[in-house]
Amino acid sequence: MNHRAALAALLTAEAMNLLDSTIVQVAAPAVHESLPGPVADVQWFSAAYTLPFAALLITGGRLGDLAGRRRVFRLGVTAFLLTSLACALAPAANALIVFRAAQGASAAVIIPQTIGLIRAMFTGPALSRALGAIGPVMGLAAVCGPVLGGVLTEAWTWRSAFLVNVPLSVIVLRLARGLPEDRAPGRPRLDVPGTVLAVLGLGLLVHPLTQPSTPDYRLLAAGAVVLVVFVLHQRRGRAPLVERSLFAGRRFPAALVTSALFFTATSGLTLVVVLHEQLDAGAGVRAAGLTLVPWSAGLGVASWVAGSVLVPRFGDRVMPAGLAVFVTGLVTACLVTDHAAFLGALGVIGIGAGLFSPAFFTAALRAVRPVEIGSAAGLLNAMQQLGATLGVALLGGVFFGSGALAAYRIGIALAIGAAAGAAVMAGKRRSRFSGEAGYRVS
Repeated sequence: MNHRAALAALLTAEAMNLLDSTIVQVAAPAVHESLPGPVADVQWFSAAYTLPFAALLITGGRLGDLAGRRRVFRLGVTAFLLTSLACALAPAANALIVFRAAQGASAAVIIPQTIGLIRAMFTGPALSRALGAIGPVMGLAAVCGPVLGGVLTEAWTWRSAFLVNVPLSVIVLRLARGLPEDRAPGRPRLDVPGTVLAVLGLGLLVHPLTQPSTPDYRLLAAGAVVLVVFVLHQRRGRAPLVERSLFAGRRFPAALVTSALFFTATSGLTLVVVLHEQLDAGAGVRAAGLTLVPWSAGLGVASWVAGSVLVPRFGDRVMPAGLAVFVTGLVTACLVTDHAAFLGALGVIGIGAGLFSPAFFTAALRAVRPVEIGSAAGLLNAMQQLGATLGVALLGGVFFGSGALAAYRIGIALAIGAAAGAAVMAGKRRSRFSGEAGYRVS
């Protein structure tokens, strides 16, 4: 089995999701001009993708447990290819929004399988290196997305922004032939009531956060209530959507909180940087997007180094070190006035994020048993998506209300909160499966 080709398929699928989101954000005004409709359509071109993606991630992870992660991954990529083609051919704005929702649902089936399949293919230091490869790929996708979206839209048409996914999906499907089949042991069943509650609760929670105006707190409250009902159902159900054993210890619950806080900070801060460059510094759209290159470059290099060298050698201690570097970069960004120094601070922030991510995912997944992988992957991705959506709403709102400096301070507070969660994850208590990782953790 060619693990490198199989890993390339998984990483390309991860990158496609980020590319699709960032390309469409840049192309949205041109789409609205070509497919006239209410101004709110511009927001829905992205939100229609985000909502089903966030709401169905847990169910997507469970489907991999049931039907096999390789099979579900290939089906998801096929659906993503077809829905991307449908988006490119959409005759009207309403049709595009419907196709975007189907595309988001397809991505929710794909993404949870990537972590499970990586964990099935690699162990010990090799697992850290595989997880460390995610950072450079995602950093490259984050840089290329806005630039590619602008170039394609200006040179040809906004429809080409969706057509990019077609050849990428074909490549992924070809490389995915080398993936191993992996599923949960036994014969788990799909929890239909739990699925409905999870989709409804997360949808009610995420939907208000995607709106440009003040969030509807009634929907947020309703979403919280539904999620409480979901938790109660999971505790009492015979075939829960989420494996209850994940919450037997403190590591995985702490990982969920840490993930939400960290991705709230990173996603919100990248938006603030772009807004600051455009609205305060007067930069153009493309120039503002390129401001994030030091962040993405630092993230990519540091992630590779962390996954290849640091995590196998130092284990969980890389997490707080990464967050310390992340906060140092943020504090520097608050203090400097020179643009070159600001770009340097963004590079430091990226290095911190790159050091943290491989160590975090390795620690979060170390004690996860085969039967728990689907639930764990779905939950981690759902919390990441929820944090990203919350970060855009929270830090974007702080920027418009109080300026970039206030938003950076909120980012520092969120990073400190993530550090507290990481400290709980890296506690001295021995894991019930601590020997499974295959390397020493101090």
